[in-house]
Amino acid sequence: MPEVGRDNAVMLMAGGTLLVLSGPSIFTALKRSAAFVQTLNKTKETGKVDKVDAYNTQFGKDATADQRNANYATIVDSYYDLATEFYEWGWGQSFHFADRRKGETFQQSILRHEYYLAGRLGVNRGDTIIDCGCGIGGPARNIARFTGANIKGITINQFQVNRCNTLSAQQGLSGQVEAIQGDFLKLPFADNSVDGAYAIEATCHAPDRTKVFGEIYRVLKPGATFACYEWCHTDKYDGSNAEHRRISHAIAEGDGLPDICHTSVCDDAMKKVGFTLVEARDCAQDGFLEDGGEPWYLPLVASWHPLKWPRFQFNPVMTFIMPWIFRFFEGIRLIPAGTLATQQMLRNGGIGCAAGGQTGIFTAMYLLVGKKPL
Repeated sequence: MPEVGRDNAVMLMAGGTLLVLSGPSIFTALKRSAAFVQTLNKTKETGKVDKVDAYNTQFGKDATADQRNANYATIVDSYYDLATEFYEWGWGQSFHFADRRKGETFQQSILRHEYYLAGRLGVNRGDTIIDCGCGIGGPARNIARFTGANIKGITINQFQVNRCNTLSAQQGLSGQVEAIQGDFLKLPFADNSVDGAYAIEATCHAPDRTKVFGEIYRVLKPGATFACYEWCHTDKYDGSNAEHRRISHAIAEGDGLPDICHTSVCDDAMKKVGFTLVEARDCAQDGFLEDGGEPWYLPLVASWHPLKWPRFQFNPVMTFIMPWIFRFFEGIRLIPAGTLATQQMLRNGGIGCAAGGQTGIFTAMYLLVGKKPL
């Protein structure tokens, strides 16, 4: 997490992430951080339904998981149009969670989480591997440096493609890391053509794990490995429990998920498409807490301590104040209309993730490692 006081930062909570406001002017920083919702104004000019409202209707009381699964591409694309810049300015360029071991910084935990996954692939320098659901390419760039492999990232969102390729060029990796706009249910690669594949908290956006895992299996060379971290319900989830359903719905709505499946669904899908399932486990249960570590969801758990950023901003007082701040800035047109609605959506998702982690009914760290037979 960004260090307190660095660049004289003023941090505001935006759902599961921080909206980091830094630099000489808080107003300039707010404009910069809220640029992603400029498209909302354009939709109003053309008479289209507001993008935030359109997204929220997918999770209304009359909407069903089957409907969301059918519309998954639109839901995921719209979600990342709304959320990407909130994520980048608040969380960093790697859009995922990680447990935090004793003595680690936030950034070190993120890198370890990525390197561990990359290490399971067994790839060599110069190999081609795909990042399914690459976001703006933070993990891809880190893994490219770590392994020396060439990374082809897939994301359905064109804004993320543009941002990833811009950042890769700025960091001298444009020849090694490339983002491509596409659907990971229809990967733009030939059969048996890539040396490895990974996904970090991304295939959870797919409406059918069998289809997405099957596509990955298709493009992998025989003997190659696919490794991923999945978002799943655990054995503690009870679909007849109203509170469990409420938490699950908050996670899905706040994070652009058509639905959330049980860990066993992922296991079965991997085996069904042909992978040899090398490993499947919830990394959140690895026992690191006994050694002074912190769980993946802790940054989203409310705290009354003002130096516990970002947790302080989830307490009831800050939760009450934040909408008024955004409403004021929207009122004076410092930030575009729709920023508050997006912030509330992301905030609710963050609260849902924290509750899911605390109750143990949900994990963001379910590891799957599958090998395509020779």
